[in-house]
Amino acid sequence: MTDSATLIELDGRIAAVRENIRNLADQASSLHGASNESRVSDRIAALEEMLAVLIKEREALE
Repeated sequence: MTDSATLIELDGRIAAVRENIRNLADQASSLHGASNESRVSDRIAALEEMLAVLIKEREALE
């Protein structure tokens, strides 16, 4: 049996990471300059990796 509290926590973390990605994507569209765009791109890539890990963890619990 799956621990529903763990699933709820993972769902919350997944939602937060997705929101952070959306916010960074919005910021990226308003930024100018290669260094700013590079930092935002790096941060988005890191968040996407984190999201993949969290989704994999959640799928393992189902």
